[in-house]
Amino acid sequence: MTEPATAVGQVSEADPVRGLPLHGLDGFTHRWVDADGIRLHAVEGGRPAGPAVVLLAGFPQTWQAWRKVVPGLADRFRVIAIDLPGQGHSERPEGSYDTHTVAAHVHAAVKALGVSAYWLAAHDIGAWVAFSLALNHESRLRGVALLDAGIPGITLPESIPTDPARAWKTWHFAFHLVPDLPETLLAGRERDYVGWFLKTKALSPDVFDDTDLDHYAAALAADGGLRASLAYYRDAAESARRNHQALNRQRLTVPILGISSSHGSIPDMAASMRPWADNVTGVVVPDAGHYIPDEQPEAAAAALLGFVADAD
Repeated sequence: MTEPATAVGQVSEADPVRGLPLHGLDGFTHRWVDADGIRLHAVEGGRPAGPAVVLLAGFPQTWQAWRKVVPGLADRFRVIAIDLPGQGHSERPEGSYDTHTVAAHVHAAVKALGVSAYWLAAHDIGAWVAFSLALNHESRLRGVALLDAGIPGITLPESIPTDPARAWKTWHFAFHLVPDLPETLLAGRERDYVGWFLKTKALSPDVFDDTDLDHYAAALAADGGLRASLAYYRDAAESARRNHQALNRQRLTVPILGISSSHGSIPDMAASMRPWADNVTGVVVPDAGHYIPDEQPEAAAAALLGFVADAD
């Protein structure tokens, strides 16, 4: 059974469910909370009385994608990095992974940690979830930063380019949609697959070392992690449908920061958000590929701190 939302567990050495090692971060604590029936893992630290910032990572990563960024935020914020359902040390439910369903669980986890209003920063699939969360819980958000992500139904292309110069960035969307085949081909080869993503989509492949690859591959391989990670892609059409349904009723008014990179997937995140939101600003991080928090953590932290200062 999962723990009650008011009972926040603390573990220092190993994931009690999967036995995956828990990587420490000075001044931060591993916690698990019941998020409307799904047990989610969070890493929390920083300034206890400060404003809360919630961090979400994407594929094929975990909360550790933010480990280099959080030291730059800890003096200003109560920092909470959450593993999405199916990710890292969080539960891998059998139900839907459309981003509205997932966003509801993430928001429930934040509430279970005693946070009523918060800043939200998210990368890749985490940004998919963050966008849907903003549509449903905008009144609880102080601002949303979205890092290098095409949002289903919003900015994600409906077709995959066939030009080899561009197709390598998006080919996996179609592959992940195929039932069962990715699981068959990737079982036991998770490290090779993770390594391709991280090293190919980073401007400098050396930013990821063997420890990084081992961690992300182990999380993907453990206890249905691959199935759950692929489910975000397989439910992307439902995510798009629900995004459009919500946008038929509203535009986003919460401050949005689009963070792009010099060599990322989305050249101008801010421009991609402006048709859907009233208050959008943007920044481009130089000398970075897709994985901005890993490649330029100081610039990512500075962008977030500047966003908060401007919004306040």
